[in-house]
Amino acid sequence: MKLSIPKNELQRGLARIQSIVEKRNTMPILANVHLEALKRKEGGQLEIAATDLEVGIRSSQPADVKKPGSVTASAKKLYEIIRELPEELVKIEVSSDAYLSIKCARAHFTLAGNSAEEYPTLPTAAPGSMVRVQAVVLSQMIERTIYAASTDETRYNLNGVFIEKVKETGKLRMVATDGHRLAYVDRAFGEDLAGLENGVIIPRKGLIELKRLVDEEDADEIEIGFEGNNGLVRKEGVTLVMRLIEGEFPNYRQVIPRDIKYHLTITTDVLIHALRRVALLSSERSRAIKFELTTGLLKLSSKNPDLGEAQEEIDVDYAGEELSIAFNARYLMDSLSVIRSKEVRLSFQDQLSPTQIVPADDQEDSLAIIMPMRI
Repeated sequence: MKLSIPKNELQRGLARIQSIVEKRNTMPILANVHLEALKRKEGGQLEIAATDLEVGIRSSQPADVKKPGSVTASAKKLYEIIRELPEELVKIEVSSDAYLSIKCARAHFTLAGNSAEEYPTLPTAAPGSMVRVQAVVLSQMIERTIYAASTDETRYNLNGVFIEKVKETGKLRMVATDGHRLAYVDRAFGEDLAGLENGVIIPRKGLIELKRLVDEEDADEIEIGFEGNNGLVRKEGVTLVMRLIEGEFPNYRQVIPRDIKYHLTITTDVLIHALRRVALLSSERSRAIKFELTTGLLKLSSKNPDLGEAQEEIDVDYAGEELSIAFNARYLMDSLSVIRSKEVRLSFQDQLSPTQIVPADDQEDSLAIIMPMRI
């Protein structure tokens, strides 16, 4: 294997796979990146790939390939080397014993590698149909839901985001919950997403990689499709494959409040900053903040037996009955921080029922729910 490639192209491809490579030593080879130099009609390509057996990513970078071949090497160390090189052509040559010779300007590195035959096969998927989706819309949907996904590995069916087609509206919905909070967002797409009749659960790690992909500067539209237990995402020159979570997602509709009595409209930033201040003296364990609502006024308070107390009053648009309710401050701030709306509306039933949070300008298609705490 022998090739030359612009430093920025190689660095970009290696940067994409850094969070995928397996850092635990269950299989040492998973800490490597798979490099394959190819000669094609349209020109030389260097394919850069990595997998942790659940999520895999492969990208093609243009390169001047003198001799096709493949090799694997430490993903972290190779990236660190390339990142520090000057902005010039990088020349890579692989010896018969899998050592990489890396030259750029007057710098020269020799890096130990492994035979490409030892590297596991990336997850594969070939959906019958792929749908083009605006990257910015998908990015927003992920941002508004992923924070609510569970990180408790014993509840594996909650360790991701559920995606389904809403029968009533035909819109695409993303839902996540960890049992304490729930978030969903609906968006309309011009095309029909096949394979979503019963919904699929995309794992948290796969969704994080998808978010990175759609947030790249040149991301305009991406293709997405599902087949069996796999999801496939394609962007120009990049393919992301992930194994979906097997299991049944809970009936989240049951926890959405129906008989809402009280509504509070408030400026999002005002509430977030007040929460941050009052949370400074909340209990380290519960992070509890108490809301006390009276006509036109919201009083926030927290209490820590070892540190002291905090309280703050805010003038609000509220005309319901007096209400006292408590929340985990972190859960509330997580929900508010991703809404990105000037104002939010909080809706309450009573002090023990789930509280609903919606952006004031998107009340139909975006929703967060938080379970209150017993005071």
